[in-house]
Amino acid sequence: MRVTDAGLSSLPRPVAVAVGGGGVLGAAQVGVGYALEQRGFVPDLIVGTSVGALNGAIAAAHPGRAAPWLDRVWTRARRRTVFPFGYPSSRGGVFADRGLRGLIAMAGLPARIEELAVPFTAVAMDLATGAQVLLDHGDLESALLASAAIPGVLPPVEREGRTLVDGGVVAYLPVLAARQAGAASVVVLSAGPAGVAQRPAGLPRRAGAVAARAGLLLWQHQIERDLREVSSRIPTVVLPTGVDSWPAPWDFSHAQRLIGTACRAAGRFLDGLRVSGPGLYGVDGPLAAAAHAEAGR
Repeated sequence: MRVTDAGLSSLPRPVAVAVGGGGVLGAAQVGVGYALEQRGFVPDLIVGTSVGALNGAIAAAHPGRAAPWLDRVWTRARRRTVFPFGYPSSRGGVFADRGLRGLIAMAGLPARIEELAVPFTAVAMDLATGAQVLLDHGDLESALLASAAIPGVLPPVEREGRTLVDGGVVAYLPVLAARQAGAASVVVLSAGPAGVAQRPAGLPRRAGAVAARAGLLLWQHQIERDLREVSSRIPTVVLPTGVDSWPAPWDFSHAQRLIGTACRAAGRFLDGLRVSGPGLYGVDGPLAAAAHAEAGR
């Protein structure tokens, strides 16, 4: 099926897709990708952080037909192959990055960023300065490894004289980078519980749960801040996933469920989307309140 969506087609060009982090939960982005492709949408540029960089690079390599490629990558991946124990490559990470390299090799990507069909940028962080680093040229594999190098989990990447780690630390949703790259509108693909409101029955008590809760809140504040800044200037569409039960970030067995749920939720949202100038258009979690506030103005 290929139809034209009035909401998407009315977005000012160039339109960027900003693909956020989320680890294994990035499988939900595949479902959103299906919904976009079913409606004939192809972006003018793609900016990705962490797992969103891998998904975004595949979308940039196969514009308009990337979702089936992504589906195969995600449904075939397993924790023990992506995050293998027992093979530390350095003191910089608990896991070696050979599993991630294998995942990249499965994706049918060219060697260099410039060879992608759609302009693409991967976002990383300079470990020395904390600065956001935009990787829009040169070796593609090292750019993806750097963008996804979770600090302490996967080893940092040495590239062009800098030591780089996961871009999600500074840009979980790379909407500011998309704006910096010249986008006149942005379509946002988020992933995981960082994009939805956290309403636990009670505050966590165990150390791991306390750290996870604090991390989610930190990311949510970053997301809301960046979306407010960008949406005050250009139309910013945040696509829902519809997922209300997220698996553990290392559990690949839920990929098919995440893909199907997100495809349906994003499709329903897109079919009702109407864009009328700068603002935030979205329905999920903490983003909903900001979207309603924008609509009220």
